[in-house]
Amino acid sequence: MISYILRRTFAAVILLLVVSAVTFAIFFLLPRLAGQTADQLAQQYIGKSPSKADIAAVKHNLGLDQPVYVQYWHFIKGIVAGSTYDLGPTTVHCDAPCFGYSFKNHQAVWPELTSRLPITLSLAAGAAVLWLVSGVVAGVISALKPRSAVDRAFMGVALTGVSLPMFFTGNLAILLFRYKWPIFGSDYVPLTENPSQWANTLIPAWCSLALLYSAIYARLTRSGMLETMNEDFIRTARAKGLREGTVITRHGLRAALTPIITVFGMDIGLLLGGAVITESVFSLPGIGQYAVQGITDNDLPKILGVTLLAAFFVVFANLVVDVLYAAADPRVRLS
Repeated sequence: MISYILRRTFAAVILLLVVSAVTFAIFFLLPRLAGQTADQLAQQYIGKSPSKADIAAVKHNLGLDQPVYVQYWHFIKGIVAGSTYDLGPTTVHCDAPCFGYSFKNHQAVWPELTSRLPITLSLAAGAAVLWLVSGVVAGVISALKPRSAVDRAFMGVALTGVSLPMFFTGNLAILLFRYKWPIFGSDYVPLTENPSQWANTLIPAWCSLALLYSAIYARLTRSGMLETMNEDFIRTARAKGLREGTVITRHGLRAALTPIITVFGMDIGLLLGGAVITESVFSLPGIGQYAVQGITDNDLPKILGVTLLAAFFVVFANLVVDVLYAAADPRVRLS
């Protein structure tokens, strides 16, 4: 088991390096291949009508006058051992892990990400509990009563949840529960300051996000349960006299949860990298909103930092899923 975990961890590290190299190349190499010069890139971060001396100074301070592979080496070195940045009149040191400095406001990216991570984590955790419980329960009930009115009702709601985009359901929730019936607050409050107000603010976002994801989990659970409940081991369990509830939960549902675990790990990893639309709709200052700011300002270090953080969460979530698979099925360790 330990050797399997070490192999998977090593593969995850290599994958993160590949993702970082590809992402860095997209932001810093492709523009040059498309014809954009370092002077043109540096000019975006200066005021109107800059002089050649100003462009040269900004280009040097941002490291844009160096080859791309040298810039990438400094970036990786900064993540591992920290880095020193020349911001013009001052020189600052960025402690590891250093994801660089914003081209616009000259603020370190990593502290900005860590300060916003609890907000994104609060959004993802609360919504995940809602969609996992509601989706699995709805899928099991639909599978036990196929083609019934209950099944059609649950699957109709699931289809509606998948079809409606977040910017529609989110704005509808804001319209109903913050303006027409002002039940929930609008300003985010940290969990450590006021837990009840924290939950009160996030409930509309949790429900809107859970409606989208629970539909997928309901359909996956229903499909898996319909297939599992017709297997021979289910008939054997019933022949042994086990209670129907035990047959459903300990045998049927357990076997049907394998694809659910995989999808759940991916979804959590992606959400921790920033729920862009949800955070924008509900004005939550999380990582997703930080990414939108970086895109709007064309601030490459911000976008690069969010992309790599999202990649880390996705890779880590897959690593956890692989370990859970290995713990549940020893045959997986041989792969």
